[in-house]
Amino acid sequence: MTGAAAAWMHCTGGLYSGLDLRIPPLPGELPMRPRHSHPARARSAVRLALAALFLSGPPAAAAAPAQAVTLQALSALAEAPAQATVYVARDIITMDPEQPQAEAVAVREGRFIAVGSREAVTAAAGPDARLDETFAGKVLLPGFIAPQVHPLAAALALASTIIAIDDWTTASGFSPAVRDPEAYQERLLHALADHHRGGSGAFLSFGYHQDFHGPMSRRLLDGLMSSAPVIIWHRAGRAFHLNSAALERTGIDAALVAGLGAEAQDGIDLDAGHFRSQGALAILDRLAPLLATPAQQQLGLELTETYYHRHGITTVCAPGGLASAPLRKAMAAVYADSATPFEHCFIRDGTAIAARHPPTTPAAAAALVDTTRTLTTRADRRLRHLPQQVWLATDGDPLSGQMQQGDRSERAGAWAMEPAAFDAAFQSYWDAGWQIHVQAHGEAAVALALTSLEQAMARAPREDHRTRLTSLVFAAPDQVERWAALGGSIGANPHALSMLAGRRTRPGSPGGMDPERAAAMVPLATVLEHAVPLSFGSDMPMAPAQPLLLVWAAVNRLTAEGRIPGPAHQLPRAAALRAVTLGAAHALRQEDSIGSIAVGKRANLTILAASPLDVPATWIKDIPVWGTMLDGRVQPVPPGPNAAAEQNARDRNATGGNAADAERQAHAARGGGDA
Repeated sequence: MTGAAAAWMHCTGGLYSGLDLRIPPLPGELPMRPRHSHPARARSAVRLALAALFLSGPPAAAAAPAQAVTLQALSALAEAPAQATVYVARDIITMDPEQPQAEAVAVREGRFIAVGSREAVTAAAGPDARLDETFAGKVLLPGFIAPQVHPLAAALALASTIIAIDDWTTASGFSPAVRDPEAYQERLLHALADHHRGGSGAFLSFGYHQDFHGPMSRRLLDGLMSSAPVIIWHRAGRAFHLNSAALERTGIDAALVAGLGAEAQDGIDLDAGHFRSQGALAILDRLAPLLATPAQQQLGLELTETYYHRHGITTVCAPGGLASAPLRKAMAAVYADSATPFEHCFIRDGTAIAARHPPTTPAAAAALVDTTRTLTTRADRRLRHLPQQVWLATDGDPLSGQMQQGDRSERAGAWAMEPAAFDAAFQSYWDAGWQIHVQAHGEAAVALALTSLEQAMARAPREDHRTRLTSLVFAAPDQVERWAALGGSIGANPHALSMLAGRRTRPGSPGGMDPERAAAMVPLATVLEHAVPLSFGSDMPMAPAQPLLLVWAAVNRLTAEGRIPGPAHQLPRAAALRAVTLGAAHALRQEDSIGSIAVGKRANLTILAASPLDVPATWIKDIPVWGTMLDGRVQPVPPGPNAAAEQNARDRNATGGNAADAERQAHAARGGGDA
């Protein structure tokens, strides 16, 4: 739709919103979707139009009787195989061990029917195949898979003002990292001034971290803005700072806090306007009207839809389902229709369900599993629960400093589930034959998961159980070896090292992590040594959902300060790419249909301007994503907001803005090759 057409639609005030005014797409193109489109209505309209076309017949003089369309002819046409399309590319990285690279692929009805040399694929596709050279100068990979995101939190973050310790793409453009108190306060002050000029609603900023941005308090926020509610959302996602206007608007006062439980009160400092952990959870109902209005929810979800597409993702999975009917409806309104450029799946949240249905007896364990099984989002490929898969959380995250690290850290960790409750839930799901995804960040949390898995395997051995540690940050070598022997898999977020390890190795810096400890973060070489199936997940908004960023982080282990902690754990490029494609598919038990480019699999692709295997390692995260293919549908990525400013900021952050880095970016955009 042109800008003028969109403006006209806006000015009509929705007068024509009940009509489907979309232009039919060309074969293989992504159809445009109005915000409140009705896919079922559109399909009905197409069926009616085809019926009218065929049954009305041609004008009397247009054709001889022998050429008339009959019902038998229509039936034969419907049963004939669809036309295949042959796509050629500069390089195709298949992630298929039997055929790692190819020149062309053939696609029919959303599946790969041939992969190999151009000559062989053209012959296999048949004489009626259509040749498409759209990707002739580009590089094709299996569609990227994001196996661990938190969609509603990600939506809320993208709809906010992001001022974080790492780079983010936001609704208004590129937000470069801020890693010192002075720069943070300056950015916050400018953002508040812009907000004040634009209206008097609540201001929400995501990304604050005390180790980098300095102290935060109600008094400080009141000094910056007292006329409107201000909410500062911690980078870890589990804490808030509020100014006095926000406290007043939400009715959070001393009387309310006094009525909360002891654990919630421990997480609240009302004078400072600080709410963390259980204290933050206790006030979410009060904050919700400011944080997540229906309009904000929809905006945020639409931003995540664009965000995932821009970064080449074709499959997204979230730990935890949606028990709230309004939230399910909100997600379905954005993600569930046929124009969505990716599929979205869920892994059931066993942590929350077990808290409500503790498996204290065999009967209670059976009830827990039955309750978990009944949860469903919708029976649709675009938005669905994965069967027989459940997610359990153990400890806090590295950004909040609440990992369970045993005696390896001065900071006290926190349990998301008490060890006994975790093990009871683990054994209940194990006995029911479920695949269990365990969020475990520190060594003590890994030890808990190991103990439960060892007991389960000794008591009731299972083949191919794929119990998975997700978001792994620290694990001792012997723990990885034991996990491998038990048949487990591992998910990691290598960006955690890029964000945290450099700053925390400075003498006297907050966090207390020494260089030896930093070098042990995300021990990928140990995982590779023991042949443990590996996948990468961003845990967005814990990290940006950018698969190429995760690959870059694993290959380089480069921190924001320019350090390389633990270079022995740098991962080979092919192994890192596998972790966002076939490895991620394996983690979700989807490797039979996605994750590699192979005959019979769904035609999901990520299309890049250059090959991650060929460009210099430090360039990988900046390779432009041209677009994606989902089930055979070509989906170019639209230009991002302030694309030029985003690229310039990346250049400055990478090398201080020198000319060589500018040439690096231009070189990658041209497609790489010899410099």
